[in-house]
Amino acid sequence: MSAAEAPATESGEPARGPVPPGGLLDVLGVASVVLDTDGRIVLWSPQAEQLFGYTAEEALGQYAARLMVHEEHSRLVGRLFADVMRTGQSWAGGFPIRHKDGSTRLVEFRNMRLLDDRGDVYALGLAADQSTVRRLEQDVALSERMVKQSPIGYAVLDTELRFVSVNPALEQINGMPAAEHVGRTLREVVPLLNVGDLEAAARRVLETGVPLIDDTLVGRTPADPDEDHTWSHSLYRLEDTLGHVLGVAVSLVDITEQHRASVEAETARRRLAVIADASARIGTTLELERTACELAEVAVPELADVAAVDLLDAVVEGRPSALGPSESAVIRALAVRPAEGSDAVRAADPPGQIARYGPDRLVTECVRTGEAVLVPRVKDEDLPLIARSAEAAVLLGRAGLHSYLAVPLIARGEVLGALDLKRTRNPAPFDEDDVLLARELAARAAVQIDNARWYQNARNTALTLQRSLLPSHPPVTTALEVASRYQPAGATSEVGGDWFDVIPLEGGKTALVVGDVMGSGVSAAATMGRLRTATTTLAALDLDPARLLEHLDKTTSALDHSIATCVYAVHDPHLRQCRIANAGHLPPARVRPGSPPELLDLPTGVPLGVGGVGFSTVTVDFEPGDELVFYTDGLVETRSDSLDERLALLLSLLDDPARPLEETCDHLLRTLRHPDNHDDVALLIARAQELG
Repeated sequence: MSAAEAPATESGEPARGPVPPGGLLDVLGVASVVLDTDGRIVLWSPQAEQLFGYTAEEALGQYAARLMVHEEHSRLVGRLFADVMRTGQSWAGGFPIRHKDGSTRLVEFRNMRLLDDRGDVYALGLAADQSTVRRLEQDVALSERMVKQSPIGYAVLDTELRFVSVNPALEQINGMPAAEHVGRTLREVVPLLNVGDLEAAARRVLETGVPLIDDTLVGRTPADPDEDHTWSHSLYRLEDTLGHVLGVAVSLVDITEQHRASVEAETARRRLAVIADASARIGTTLELERTACELAEVAVPELADVAAVDLLDAVVEGRPSALGPSESAVIRALAVRPAEGSDAVRAADPPGQIARYGPDRLVTECVRTGEAVLVPRVKDEDLPLIARSAEAAVLLGRAGLHSYLAVPLIARGEVLGALDLKRTRNPAPFDEDDVLLARELAARAAVQIDNARWYQNARNTALTLQRSLLPSHPPVTTALEVASRYQPAGATSEVGGDWFDVIPLEGGKTALVVGDVMGSGVSAAATMGRLRTATTTLAALDLDPARLLEHLDKTTSALDHSIATCVYAVHDPHLRQCRIANAGHLPPARVRPGSPPELLDLPTGVPLGVGGVGFSTVTVDFEPGDELVFYTDGLVETRSDSLDERLALLLSLLDDPARPLEETCDHLLRTLRHPDNHDDVALLIARAQELG
């Protein structure tokens, strides 16, 4: 039969045609040698010439044992040859041979007896370099062991992209035994998977030989038909040693968990970026409407397609905001973003307008309960509960509102209003992660809005300004015991510019502030109020003390040429340290058990409002039991005594670290404070405590 005549296969179908030769025998370099019954060489292949070094002219007719074997092995070779010729049983093994160049090489032999049609007997020897054979055996064993035991799925596809073989890992991934893969296409094995792109990529690899590395594939297989998985797959073209294309090797690694973690990490990164953006953009002024607009601008488009910031009208007017179960919510719209455009925007309350929402409305529920209200998938019956009117409900339906979220604006325990969020273009529904992000934005903004609200109200009358901006009792913290006093100058009805604050921060840290606005009366009180509000706002950003004073300096510079001194400290109970920056203020005193009281050696800095001069942060140890005493100059300055003498007297009065802080405050005021002093006094003492 000629090469052009295709033999029939077992199924009766003709074979595809001549198959190109493989290159494995070329790799092995198998040599063929035929001997007659006397052991003379009668046939000598070109591979034998390469393996042993002798040409056919040199080898033919020679005794093989004399030509190829050392004399010490001649008897053994003769006996093995005789056994093969006598018994007809083949012999195989490794044997040292002598090369023409005099070297000795190990050769893998297989010898067998041949019989021709005339009954003549010959011996056939097949030989290959043993190191080449061993290396190939090791490569095959290693490849087979790795493929079978690897957790990575492996498959070989032929040039028509039909399965030739798969390893056990791919059996589990596809949910099908290996035998059922063979001969089938990708579409037949994994019908739930969109394999069009994979097949196209495999054909490109077959055509170009350029591998595809670590591409991502998402879908489902019969092994887990109800859940999407993500795989990283690579494709390599398979060729034999002669360059003939055999097919495509596929490797598949399930990276579902890593992919989910990556997506979650990216989502978290994006959310942190939104929060960072909010920290920088919200609260740049103490204007109520501007602060509300800044919140809405941060929320769109990262979180929602439409955002509205609404406050309870009672809150804006400074009245109690609590709602009963059957009460409507009277809401004043402060901001909507985007400012104009879609039907969803037109459905929102215009900024400045007051609207009444019935007790059944979702925004009313939000501000009444102080809890977020989430409607992941909005239905037609939900629209009247979201919109302010029937007309607005029609607009929302026409805009394609499909997901709704409202979170309360809560500051200092009071519900101020709500951040109202809608999705019309973003196809994803709001989820619990969105609720967390919205709550975080609302919490940050609510403080700014509340600051702006109170500042705006405080500007209306001097009396409200004076009373509302006097320091209150500092909050209780777990890491500090705090006591404070404030005494106005002269008559108790007067208010100056001295203030103090204790501001809890994240991570258990606490900000301690004492400041003094130069001057007295309404002007000083107004400036003090602004600086206190700004300090509280900036403290929430957890800035370095020097950096915070730089911001306060800019704020002060804009306040009608006001000047103020300030000490700002941040206590970290975990590090047992305080970071302190000073803006032209008297240094705090530190009291430590077993050591004499001391004034902290801080760079004095310049007062706030001077501008153009930087500040420095100093870190001091602050162990449990240590005390820091902050005060304004009204406590120690007099017209008759030098400041150094008064500061020395202050330190002498701090002689008992065990004295209760409240008693220490009273003791200092009694001893140092002159009744006729025309300056007000702020005093703040903090004692570090062991963390529970």
